[in-house]
Amino acid sequence: MKAAVLEDFGVPLSVVDVPDPHPGVGEVVVDVLAAGVLPYAAEVFSGARRYPLETPVIPGVGGIGRVREVGPDLTRLRPGALVWCDPTVRSRDDAHTPDITLQGWSSRGEGGLRLSRHYHDGAYAERALIPAECAVPLGVDALSDEDAARWAGISVPLVPYGGLRAVGLRAGETVLVSGATGNFGSAAVAVAFAMGATTVIGPGRNRRVLDDLAARFGPRFVPVPLTGRGDQEALRAHGPVDVVIDLLPPSAGADVVRTAVMAVREQGRVVLMGGVGMLGGDDLALPYPWLMRNGITLRGQWMCPREAVQPLLNLVRAGSLDLTGDSVTTFSLAQVNEAVEHAAAHSGPFQRTVVLPG
Repeated sequence: MKAAVLEDFGVPLSVVDVPDPHPGVGEVVVDVLAAGVLPYAAEVFSGARRYPLETPVIPGVGGIGRVREVGPDLTRLRPGALVWCDPTVRSRDDAHTPDITLQGWSSRGEGGLRLSRHYHDGAYAERALIPAECAVPLGVDALSDEDAARWAGISVPLVPYGGLRAVGLRAGETVLVSGATGNFGSAAVAVAFAMGATTVIGPGRNRRVLDDLAARFGPRFVPVPLTGRGDQEALRAHGPVDVVIDLLPPSAGADVVRTAVMAVREQGRVVLMGGVGMLGGDDLALPYPWLMRNGITLRGQWMCPREAVQPLLNLVRAGSLDLTGDSVTTFSLAQVNEAVEHAAAHSGPFQRTVVLPG
């Protein structure tokens, strides 16, 4: 089969012939129909993000596939089924604190790195081997290339959905999205509304993008231009903030995150999902007395739990989370390096770059 291989950091991907994968116990092989290219893929492949990704590797973080073969112990998943290939792979020998790897992308700690050496390769290939539990049925019988490409974009909203679910977002609440003008942050705005948020507050410095978000979501989206003067008061001016979710990238400063976090109401909840501090810089340094006296719930969340994937797919099928407004640009597997460049240059809200390996 053909696959795009990252031979080493800092060199272009090579599209080459590699051996076909075959499923063992608890495994599935899928024909990859569509796989998203994240805006920061070029930073990962250059080594700038310093991800613990061992080369050579077939990268690609999740995608849409059709089941080709299943392991001998599977009883319900059948060849031909359309599935979301969840890239978040967890070790099976510790139900409470499993090691985690993002297949073909990254991992957490030494255990995650060891796990990645088995589930090493990602979705930029004609076929992929994934754990059976990561093959989540879409609940549809057929997809055109266009539809498969659009569904592949769920790799982005899945991230904020995991965070908002982790802090128990309830219908009728107000959400503040730190990083709302970015690729993941704008998805968080859409997901929050799909989950029943009454109001979403979106801080940012890019007024054009804020205006675009306001035009897309209407008066329930409240844009707050950041000026560096009185930002926290401006964020609080629209009523109590129940939930804050941060999705800012490593290039953002901790002071911007701190301003957003400390706009939450007393007894409010905060979830951190961004990259601040990953490449150095100041710590977030939230005040202990403020956290304690105001009863703030603060938690981190990396990706989303396995049980969150199917509910998000349900939101898409129901139309609550509308993917039809996404701007999707597709590339063949042979054009994968062009796709990586395109994704970096088109990283704005609801812009999706997708590789079609088939």
